[in-house]
Amino acid sequence: MASIRKKGSGYEAAVARKGVRKSAMFSTKLAAQMWAAETEKKIIQGDSSGGQYKTVGDLLQRYVSTVSVNKRGARVEMYRVNGMCKYDIAKVQLDELTPFHLAEWRDKRLCVAKTRTMLREWSMLSHAFNIAINEWGWMTENPLKKVTKPKTPQPRNRRFVDDEITRLLMALGYDYNEKPVRSGARVGAAMLFAIETAMRAGEIISLTWGNINIDTRVAHLPMTKNGFSRDVPLSQEAIRIINQVRVDATESVFNLRSSQLDQLFQTAKRRAGIIDLHFHDTRAEAITRLSKKVDILTLARISGHRDLKILQGYYRETAADIAKRL
Repeated sequence: MASIRKKGSGYEAAVARKGVRKSAMFSTKLAAQMWAAETEKKIIQGDSSGGQYKTVGDLLQRYVSTVSVNKRGARVEMYRVNGMCKYDIAKVQLDELTPFHLAEWRDKRLCVAKTRTMLREWSMLSHAFNIAINEWGWMTENPLKKVTKPKTPQPRNRRFVDDEITRLLMALGYDYNEKPVRSGARVGAAMLFAIETAMRAGEIISLTWGNINIDTRVAHLPMTKNGFSRDVPLSQEAIRIINQVRVDATESVFNLRSSQLDQLFQTAKRRAGIIDLHFHDTRAEAITRLSKKVDILTLARISGHRDLKILQGYYRETAADIAKRL
């Protein structure tokens, strides 16, 4: 039998069938009723899994330690999981987990996080469920398939303006005619280099002199975000920048840490009075500029995009810009 009763600001659903007793709290009576009906159905059908008494939090922790650890973005996923484990859904047992729990988590998460952030968490959680089904035997189905996924927001269309580049370089202490000794100046050089090459911040940070061939004007990236290596052609301006920052005593080209680049760029942005601009926008700016010089397949080869649809999301030329070229 199932019973629904008001408890505090929510509703408690309790199910007792075939000697099995389960209960859960919900914010609405309808969600409680639907959970009770689904739970009764599972008990009657004898639905069980090796994940009995395991919680969503247990699943995520095992996922991080056995799956995420093999990814290049392992640290990011660890932070992501730690954040997700602060929500009530982490305490829900897998054999009691329903789409209603996930819908509540989705709605609460969207109140405090951007949609893109939430979608990354959604993708990771869905993959964790699939691993639990196919490899661990903890679950029999992926409940996220029954939950409405938030729509992917429209791609950004923010571009760097020449005046903003000038102000940022001044705030960072970069001078075209002087060697950038201070870390702020090297961030300025990295920003200009990114706009020339469409390289990601992480790729620029990890760039070493051993991977640059000045004669052929090519930078080799042994490992990129998508797991593949690629060669990036360097313009004359890109060559000027790396010659300017060159310090023979260091293996790293720009001699910067990721945390330095992010912090110094954010500080310079505030000093320059610029809003809604990220260092990663240099990649879209570079791709938009390069699109005027090379064909789409060459552009994809330079940027490392294996899906042209994703590449299109980085292209930010306006209709007015195109009209000028017609």
